[in-house]
Amino acid sequence: MGVMENSDLLRELRIDRRETEPASRRPLWIALVVVALVIVGAIAWFALSGNSAPAVHTAVAKPMTSGGASASVLDATGYVTARRSATVSAQITGTLIEVLIEEGDHVKEGQVLARLEDTAQRAAVAQTQAQLHSAQALLTQYQAQLAQNRRDSQRMEDMVGRKLVSTQQAEQAHTLVETLSAQVETQKRQINLAEASVAAAQVQLGYCTVRAPFTGVVIAKAAQVGEIVSPLSAGGGFTRTGVGTIVDMDSLEVEVDVNEAYIGRVVAGNPVESVLNAYPDWKIPSHVIAIIPTADRSKATVKVRIGLDLKDDRIVPDMGVRVSFLEEKKPAAQAQQQPPGVLVPATAVRKDADKDIVFVVKEQKAQRRAVRLGGNVGDQRQVLGGVAAGEAVIVDAPEGLKDGAAVALAKP
Repeated sequence: MGVMENSDLLRELRIDRRETEPASRRPLWIALVVVALVIVGAIAWFALSGNSAPAVHTAVAKPMTSGGASASVLDATGYVTARRSATVSAQITGTLIEVLIEEGDHVKEGQVLARLEDTAQRAAVAQTQAQLHSAQALLTQYQAQLAQNRRDSQRMEDMVGRKLVSTQQAEQAHTLVETLSAQVETQKRQINLAEASVAAAQVQLGYCTVRAPFTGVVIAKAAQVGEIVSPLSAGGGFTRTGVGTIVDMDSLEVEVDVNEAYIGRVVAGNPVESVLNAYPDWKIPSHVIAIIPTADRSKATVKVRIGLDLKDDRIVPDMGVRVSFLEEKKPAAQAQQQPPGVLVPATAVRKDADKDIVFVVKEQKAQRRAVRLGGNVGDQRQVLGGVAAGEAVIVDAPEGLKDGAAVALAKP
């Protein structure tokens, strides 16, 4: 009995490894998970801390020498206009029998553009010419009769001296000469009237031919064969008032509206750089022709005429134009006395409150610089103070960039 009790006690003291082993591994797995999380967090923190400096693009401030391009004092937009343009029409009402123009045709002054039906006008010319011929024939008859009467009168004068005829007969012969002389003069006036009638009929016939008033290019064809044209608007939509529109391409210029607050910067004769919206890389040399002395009350603008120094077929009426009014050219000696400043991309300049600023990269840090600006030179801006030539300025600086913030140069 005592032996059995001892063996039972030994079994109770034996450790059952199947129950304790799983319990002993659980804390180990928990510890491993915690360590892994710590390692991942550390890696993420180091990765984020290593990329905290934003990548920026930079450009070098270039010196602006006195021989460089002139700075723009004002920019404006406008349109190409033609100072000489005409809608050509017939001077009489008639039916078109021929139209000789198409859009884009180059025409010379006096060239025939169209013809009207001219049967009535030709008949009128023929009638007046016949009247003229009749008057001329009658004048010839009167002149022949007058010459005969003058001879008869001379013979009467001789016979009166010899007492062969009476004085009364001689006087009657002289009166007949004077009467026929008056008839001849009257007939000459009738011939003049007939000639004027012929000229008027020929003018009316000439109106049946429509000619170009000046050399230019046809930009619109407004009528077709068979339509009625008239110098006046008559007959509603069945009557055309024009055959076509011609523009003198040598008279093209630019008109822009300048805000009246800046019109003082515009001076007649100053150089201008014009850029067509259709050809943004083509800079056309121009100049200010005149400032039209009136203002648009509704828009608070003043119209300025700009002459194009270069003629080209690519320039056509009503094209949109962006113009830059340039500074007046200065003598070389005066230009050397004034520091020209530097040029930076326009996108490097930003507004901060009431100041113009740029960010300059120094030792991988952004330095905020307040600058004094000049004019525009193409897509660049003239900086008169605050940035030195050769310094790297940040282009399109990120929002929220602070003075002294670390930056990294972006790869080109």
